Amino acid sequence: MNARRLLLLVVLAAVVAGGWYWQRFQSFADAPLAGVAADASLVVDRGDNLDKVLRTLRAQRIATGDRLYWQLLARQTGAAGRLQVGEYALGAGITPRELLLAMRDGKVVRRKFTVVEGWNIRDLRAALRKVPLLAQTTETMSDAALMQALGHAGQHPEGRFLPETYAWVRGDSDLDLLKRAHAAMDTALEAAWLSRAEDLPLDNPDAALTLASIVEKETGVAAERAQIAGVFVRRLKIGMRLQTDPTVIYGMGSSYAGNIRRSDLQTDTPYNTYTRNGLPPTPIAMPGKAALHAATHPAAGDALYFVALGDGSGRHAFSASLDAHNTAVRDYVQRYRAQARAEREGAASK
Repeated sequence: MNARRLLLLVVLAAVVAGGWYWQRFQSFADAPLAGVAADASLVVDRGDNLDKVLRTLRAQRIATGDRLYWQLLARQTGAAGRLQVGEYALGAGITPRELLLAMRDGKVVRRKFTVVEGWNIRDLRAALRKVPLLAQTTETMSDAALMQALGHAGQHPEGRFLPETYAWVRGDSDLDLLKRAHAAMDTALEAAWLSRAEDLPLDNPDAALTLASIVEKETGVAAERAQIAGVFVRRLKIGMRLQTDPTVIYGMGSSYAGNIRRSDLQTDTPYNTYTRNGLPPTPIAMPGKAALHAATHPAAGDALYFVALGDGSGRHAFSASLDAHNTAVRDYVQRYRAQARAEREGAASK
């Protein structure tokens, strides 16, 4: 065999071997990782390299295969030396290529937390404490210490966090979420105040926030927000007391047991709008954007009273006079009693 034929055979063997190796590499790169558990994830900490990532995967009983393949794929995808810190989802069917691209681009797991319209500050803080994996840094803080940590020392926390859904990632803390919700409320309140209707009996944005919180708690149907705001605005203009139960309940604090009595309406607190004129000293809940808009853009009309219809719709009957309101209240009481009687009879027949 002459040297030329030998060289040709060597080249052919190299080509075949290279093709075989490349095929194996491609199969590795785009084949699902074996052993991935449901809802599994990978956490990459600061300073972690590819070898640490592979050890972490193996610790989760995930078959990683050839380390050389991973190094080659990391160079091919541009992920070598560029793994970003965070938590990455290891969904069923994820391939080495998809995982490296996710770590290169920082496509971390994004979780969601929703601040619910009408929550008070106690509700919000209790909900945050129950969020798994969210770093808890404010649990032992008083409300005053919390506001100081947020950079708003001396500000009452009630109503200061915008109801919305916020995305967060592993490593974030409850304080991080609260900062964002506080900034979002500042922005929403400013926008509502700057676009407010003329001749409002509100001296500043804080008054608008307080009124919006009352509207939020009084509204069962979104379409009625502006009407309810209109009732309260007209009462403020003529010096009539707001006489709204949610403020009384808020002033009762932990003593509220789910039922409000006549004696509660007569017991004076800074939040009892049956015994005191004007708005309460602070908001009583977290109002959403719609309630902020209603408080600063109340519906026109002459109604000074409203009462629930009691038909299960959540809607109200609005009245311009006390006589008409009393009639609406009697109608409500009759419907309530009829419904209660029907429920008792239905239970007795079972």
